[in-house]
Amino acid sequence: MKMATTSIPREEIPKFDIENHQFVVPTKQVGMGPEDIPKWENSEAYKDLTGFIQAMNEAVKGKKVGADRSLSPMIVGLLKLLDTLDSYIAECPPVDQPQRFGNKAFRSWFDKMKQNSQDLISNLLDENFKKASEEIAVYLSDSFGNQTRIDYGTGHELAFLAFMLCFYKLGLLEESDAEALILTVFTRYLVLVRRLQLSYRMEPAGSQGVWALDDHQFLPFIWGSAQLVGHPRIQPKSFIKPEIYEHFAKDYMFLSCIKYINEVKTGPFAEHSNQLWNISAVPNWEKVNAGLVKMYKAEVLAKFPVIQHFWFGSLLSIRPAT
Repeated sequence: MKMATTSIPREEIPKFDIENHQFVVPTKQVGMGPEDIPKWENSEAYKDLTGFIQAMNEAVKGKKVGADRSLSPMIVGLLKLLDTLDSYIAECPPVDQPQRFGNKAFRSWFDKMKQNSQDLISNLLDENFKKASEEIAVYLSDSFGNQTRIDYGTGHELAFLAFMLCFYKLGLLEESDAEALILTVFTRYLVLVRRLQLSYRMEPAGSQGVWALDDHQFLPFIWGSAQLVGHPRIQPKSFIKPEIYEHFAKDYMFLSCIKYINEVKTGPFAEHSNQLWNISAVPNWEKVNAGLVKMYKAEVLAKFPVIQHFWFGSLLSIRPAT
């Protein structure tokens, strides 16, 4: 892949009033119960996050993960950040313990990640933006699972979505970075969280079992189905075939997820992944994609057990959207 060697021209970045902006340490604001969900759904954060999902969805339509693309300095920096976090796994190897799931060494990895997250972010930022690092670090620290329960689910994935969005809100990523952000940075994030899940035998967070789309992820199915829109060979009915997902997993997130599921689960696919099995009957990827966006809003963003853990700050605010 090509790497851009020059900085993004400042005049091309949307204006963010860094001099006068008051950053805050994010807090949880949806805590009363399901009756708080309308407040969340009417918030600036909800509007920004759903708009961001759709914008990234459009950016990756028909695009391969492995395609040659230019990487801006910020994209390169985010990749290095994830590489650094990945390197901590070797420093915190799984420990021998009687429990099969939830290896306690994850807590050591988590401590190291959390202790270094603000500095890792600060290293990506110009001097006048460094004061944003404390706020952004809260989202990064929540992107890899729960330290106590040693589990990982769509709420942690949502935190990483918020982390990526913060860089757009600050004007540090441009529209032209969207394809690389999802197909290079987000896919690198997926590699890391899968390593964490397997290394530390992490439990699914709030799993619905066979009725969930997936034990851990949701967004790669949305953006992965967008990648496949208009594909001349791969139809929804064919993604469950081993010869398809084995051959194309490296280029398409959706198929990478199917391959991973088949590596970690046993038994008939229709039994352990019923929702995905049902998707294989949808006639085209446009309908799959639109259906998954609706499902994400209903099954993730509208669920109190997920949103009660979401962090609201100055960049992603609980204030009503105008």
